[in-house]
Amino acid sequence: MDRLIYVAMSGAKSTLGRQDASALNLANAASTGYRAEEHRLRAVEVRSPALPTRAFVIEASVGANFTPGVLQPTGRTLDVALQGAGWIALAPPDGGEAYTRNGSLQLDSTGILQTKAGIPVLGDGGPITIPPGAQITIAGDGTVSSVPAGSSAASVVVLGRIKLVNPPEKDLARGDDGLFRVRGGGSAETDPKAVLVPGHLEAANVNAVEEMVNMISAARQFEIQVQMLRNAEENDRTATQLLSNR
Repeated sequence: MDRLIYVAMSGAKSTLGRQDASALNLANAASTGYRAEEHRLRAVEVRSPALPTRAFVIEASVGANFTPGVLQPTGRTLDVALQGAGWIALAPPDGGEAYTRNGSLQLDSTGILQTKAGIPVLGDGGPITIPPGAQITIAGDGTVSSVPAGSSAASVVVLGRIKLVNPPEKDLARGDDGLFRVRGGGSAETDPKAVLVPGHLEAANVNAVEEMVNMISAARQFEIQVQMLRNAEENDRTATQLLSNR
């Protein structure tokens, strides 16, 4: 009975985590560059001489689905999407580096290139600043160029190059702000093979139908696990009555 109680109890708790992940994925189905969250569970025996029959359900892995999303044309100069693998490096307020696939960029009041959330985009030597009134273009390798206001199209000035990285997927962890970082801190090396597609944005890689099915499946699994706990309680009550009648 111990095994039944502990597996059902910890399983119900972990199943709620899976439901939360599916709800989060559905909520971000329309978020640019979003990576679906994944939860996998497994049973682990408690290694203790005093608890020989107990086992817990734990999350074997909590990660992300790194499958690229569909590229959607926008025609906007400051919209960029990554073709295949790669990430755009950012300079978050807490320091270090963070990475995103959301290439919907903008300029702040001082001309710094940043995300819609106000986080500066990293260049070769730090954040990239755009002169007022300049017409800018972003190349496939991340190079940001401009034509100064009042100048001819031939007067192209290179303002910087967006840092594009591609660290191993297993080394990346999602933060509370939705951005990815290298596990243990640090920064990733620039990857010259990462390519941007200007005038496009990447859709989330969430399969809404699949997530709905996962939520229904998790809800049914949770009901079964709670019913197992009720059965264990009923068995314990019955056993107590039988022993008390002896």
